[in-house]
Amino acid sequence: MANEVPAKTHGVGVFLELRRRLQSGLLIVGKDVAQTPADVAITSGDSSLHIRTPRGVLYLTLPAGVTFEQGSCIPTPAGESCGEELHFRLRISVERSTDEDSSASMMKMLRAKKAYCFYCQGCMTRLLEDRVFKRVLPLPNGNWNAIVDDWCCHPDPFANKKLLPRAEDCLMGDSFVLLARDGSCEQTLTEEVSPVGTQDSHDPKKPCRRLALISCASCSSVLGEAVAPETLKLYVTQVVVEPAVGDRKPEASLNRSLFVERTVAVRLLELSNSLSTYHFSVQTPDGKAFLLLWLLNSDSIIASVPETRVGTERSNGSPALHSPSPRATRALKLLYIACSDTGIQQRDTVTSWEVSVIGHPVVLPLKVCEELLHVMDDSNSTLPASMRCMRSYEVAYLRL
Repeated sequence: MANEVPAKTHGVGVFLELRRRLQSGLLIVGKDVAQTPADVAITSGDSSLHIRTPRGVLYLTLPAGVTFEQGSCIPTPAGESCGEELHFRLRISVERSTDEDSSASMMKMLRAKKAYCFYCQGCMTRLLEDRVFKRVLPLPNGNWNAIVDDWCCHPDPFANKKLLPRAEDCLMGDSFVLLARDGSCEQTLTEEVSPVGTQDSHDPKKPCRRLALISCASCSSVLGEAVAPETLKLYVTQVVVEPAVGDRKPEASLNRSLFVERTVAVRLLELSNSLSTYHFSVQTPDGKAFLLLWLLNSDSIIASVPETRVGTERSNGSPALHSPSPRATRALKLLYIACSDTGIQQRDTVTSWEVSVIGHPVVLPLKVCEELLHVMDDSNSTLPASMRCMRSYEVAYLRL
């Protein structure tokens, strides 16, 4: 149930959410850290926020161009959570920095007539090297075939036809790229046919759909699918793409869950901006909805410090030289519901989304869907109790 406290939660000592567009923020301090508003004092430093409590001073590093307005922090009611939390409102000043919108996905990086190498995100094995594309083109919207009748005054000319790349094309979907196979694929990739989804109980004669899964030959991570004998579909959460520059090797792979988090967050932001949509239905390759996402804010800057860390890494003096300050980072704020949730309110919400078809489909492998849900549940567990739920939805932040 979304209105229940998750079983696995962390005692929140200090939580901060700043809004760039509103130039304001919310600070929540747990009562295990400070008992009254008088116990909390906020000052600003050089690109940092200093939060003084009876346990000492917590130094939060802020993004470049974001500063706290001295004297603007005031206590506000905590509502039903007043027994556990102290709430404060504050004002910030924001200077637009050059790196504010620097996060970009693979889709924004790929260009025609430039050479790229594709690596397995799991083991960083080079999968495809020195691929130069004559054309880099976006595929139609994910549900384009559902509205093709609105485009044509004659029978659907695209019926039963796949949009496939030519030999030197790169076709970009919402969460994947389509590429033509080349000779190097035989050594770096493996292919295995696997059933997807379950058999239709209403029509037992209907065959179960099967996919030709493409995996890394080195670590066996599933990278995508073979949608045709000579065509690869590679998901953006499974590969790393780098410009081919001499013998330069890519940097070490990010932690897997952090890579999934950032890759999905950046892609959701790009899709929201380009399609003017805030509702997404994360689906498995068989078209089954797995997770419903509702993007609330794209301008949040957040930091969450567990109660056990407040006062343990800092003294009342200057920051310790050997221990970096917690850093506030850009993030998307989302509401989410797992479609497997059995709560009555959640089931009603899922049904409403399905009937209204309001979620833009974002297709990801089943394992990645499960990883994403785990990331969001972890984010939810680090939030103060007053912020974990909103009606039938749970709340999470995805870092950019």
